[in-house]
Amino acid sequence: MFNRDDTGLPQNEESVTSCKNRRNIVEGGINDYRGLLDPQGNFTGWHLSTDGGKTVANEGLLPPLTVAGTTLPSGGDPVSQSDGACNIYMASLNYGPDPFNEGVNGVGLYKTTPERLRNCPQGEDPANLTHPSCWPTRRLVATAEVAGGVGHFLDKEWFDVGRSGSAGKVVWVAYADFALDPSAPLGFTGAQIKAVRCSADLVTCTQPILISGSDADTQFADVTISDRGATLITWAQVEGELEQTAQTFTIKARIAPPGSTNFGPTRIVSRETNPVPFGGALHANDFRIATIPKSIMPTVNGEPRPTVVWERCRFRLLDTICEEPQIVISSSRDNGRTWSQPRIISQGGDNYFPAISDETGNPRFVVAYFTNRNDRIFHNRQDVEMVTINPVSGSITKRQRVTSVSNESEADPILGGFFIGDYIDVHLAGDRAYVAYNANYRHVPLLGQGLPIPQQDNYLTTVRR
Repeated sequence: MFNRDDTGLPQNEESVTSCKNRRNIVEGGINDYRGLLDPQGNFTGWHLSTDGGKTVANEGLLPPLTVAGTTLPSGGDPVSQSDGACNIYMASLNYGPDPFNEGVNGVGLYKTTPERLRNCPQGEDPANLTHPSCWPTRRLVATAEVAGGVGHFLDKEWFDVGRSGSAGKVVWVAYADFALDPSAPLGFTGAQIKAVRCSADLVTCTQPILISGSDADTQFADVTISDRGATLITWAQVEGELEQTAQTFTIKARIAPPGSTNFGPTRIVSRETNPVPFGGALHANDFRIATIPKSIMPTVNGEPRPTVVWERCRFRLLDTICEEPQIVISSSRDNGRTWSQPRIISQGGDNYFPAISDETGNPRFVVAYFTNRNDRIFHNRQDVEMVTINPVSGSITKRQRVTSVSNESEADPILGGFFIGDYIDVHLAGDRAYVAYNANYRHVPLLGQGLPIPQQDNYLTTVRR
């Protein structure tokens, strides 16, 4: 378990990073429902380990950000990254108490160091988890506003930090910008993928850059700065959601050269006609789920190899019921111009929430995901699996079960089977990979009352490749 929660409130939607030259330093982010007890309503949690993930040295909630005198608590969708100097960065959504009807919302970036996180005030349950001094450098990088339910809401950010040619060390953040309209059937009329580039010290940022062009409905941006300094952004164009017909997800990609904020043409990775659709469900689980593409851009034999993974339904009944989703992978050998046919890397059963990670100089990369394959009768209980892939051949060199006991995802007393987050994460560090996920293994009395019962916690498992 990778928290010190004694309230029994849930944690989910994990992210994780580790410093390349200080692999004992591990930092992770979560949606932390202890935010329900936080006086400021902050909801994005963080955890620091200084012994390679064995124990938690400190934890807390990201502090709020302000814009035009308005305080915006951290609101979840955490992302964690680190740079070559072992600076720790996090991203979060930030918004007020009624973000879909009134007020400002935005995407926040935070920066700190392991020493600062270790030595700042200790986070303590239930209402002393927010300490602004733990994250001294922080800002909003994009904002939007809603009035009377009409306006824009920024969602599902992702970011990366790295050196990018003449620009030096930078932070790229990509996110979805939803146009809200309460009179629309789904409450919104469209969504665009946008991106912002900031200096590594977070002092300066560009204006938002439109990435998705004329796509009417999009979601799930991912961004990678390669070891050569180029920037890859991938996303899903969604057809059928606004029309309330059968959905198709077209996975797309754009690449900017090192140092540049000008992205090349949009390339189609794959037109996925069998995605896990918005509003759909797995055949034996009830939690929220949709196909999410995740990407990296390693250097293979001296050339960039953009690579994307996602889940797709083996069968989709009534356009919404997803049976035995598979994890598939596609890569490009010509800098994103053309892409290989998607290849299945999972091994039977129901597989979902893929996460992918590579490391500069490492001859392998890894993909982790949930699988229900071990529940042969009900296809309901879940495990985490990780595969190691040779980027030259694309072959799987190792397949490992990360969890030793299958998890019952519906067992949390607060969330039940409704929500386990929208993603998990993996970070490759040399001969090990840190896999961050949630499960309901631990039994505690909820809010100190009643009997010890299973509840949702975030976990971190170290896997040797």
